[in-house]
Amino acid sequence: MWQRFALIGLLVLAASCSENTPAEPLEKVLSSQNPKIKNVMENLEEHEIQIRYTQIDRSNDSIIFTDYDFQVDENNYFYPASTVKFPAAVAALEKLNAIDSLSINTPFFVEGDSVKTTFGKAISEIFAVSDNAANNRLIEFLGQDDLNKRMQERGVSPIRIAHRLSTDNADNVTTKPLVFYLNDSTISLSQPIINSPIKPLDLNGIQKGKGFIADENYQEGPFNFSLKNYYPITAQNALLKRIIFPEAFPKEQRFNISDHQRDYLLTAMHTLPSDIGYDENEFYDSYVKFFMFGDNTEPMPEHIKIYNKVGYAYGTLTDCAYIQDTKNNVEFMLTATILVNDNHIFNDNTYEYEEIGIPFLAQLGRELYEIELRR
Repeated sequence: MWQRFALIGLLVLAASCSENTPAEPLEKVLSSQNPKIKNVMENLEEHEIQIRYTQIDRSNDSIIFTDYDFQVDENNYFYPASTVKFPAAVAALEKLNAIDSLSINTPFFVEGDSVKTTFGKAISEIFAVSDNAANNRLIEFLGQDDLNKRMQERGVSPIRIAHRLSTDNADNVTTKPLVFYLNDSTISLSQPIINSPIKPLDLNGIQKGKGFIADENYQEGPFNFSLKNYYPITAQNALLKRIIFPEAFPKEQRFNISDHQRDYLLTAMHTLPSDIGYDENEFYDSYVKFFMFGDNTEPMPEHIKIYNKVGYAYGTLTDCAYIQDTKNNVEFMLTATILVNDNHIFNDNTYEYEEIGIPFLAQLGRELYEIELRR
């Protein structure tokens, strides 16, 4: 079984990289007899799992990352769902930082939309409850081309954000104007942005399943993801590292955001829904925290903070997280994706999220956390 491991040891700001980094941490966890992991591992092909676990060590002023991979392959496609909201938030902050008249607190609305918001509120909603409309407003502000370019320039690649989420005309290449409130008596209107045409992706597994629902009718044949967003594990992990530990990267790979903006972003990433006014019964602590706590609706311990972004759609669950235990001095990163679609039919809203996917990710996080406690 373990020949499937693709182990990569990456040391950032270290003098050298060991070519023989032991594979024990992920190997140990994925050989667990816990049924939440064992049942998935016995049916690997069905679940298209990819995992990157990053150990973090500190040496003087240096941060050392050691990555352990399981089946991570940029050429094997999975649908990233709402994980793409993380790069949208970062790119929006960077663009704001370059416009003197705008800030994170600037009120605005999208032309034709009745909701007035601020950039800060949109970012908070993206991380607290994974709000699709908030993400789409940032896409209108950025445009897809600018978002992708900003990521690629900082070394977050490959990535291809092509469409908005859960809205009509999601893949429209022309953005809508934004109306900004600059003060009590002044408003400003942005110009539409025309983006590049969306080109089909050519990747393994870009067509999935045996059928799908379209216009409320069943269609025979695989579902084609070639015009969808693309944001693989490697890129997700790269962005998380640059935001949590910008000092571990050369200046040209750091995002041009202010300390205030970064602090706001980090706070949004770990803030729980109830902390910003959402009903804690509907939006419990782990509503968008799959690792460690996703299969439990009880309150999370105060000493554990999870800075993350999840995604779930088309039967695919993904989480990209920096997990910090301030009481026990534990910190690590984990990015993982799993497909749960027993009937192989897409867009029918029949997926095993609660039965298989979230329990697997929660147990994966718990078992790696136990390893970190002993490290």
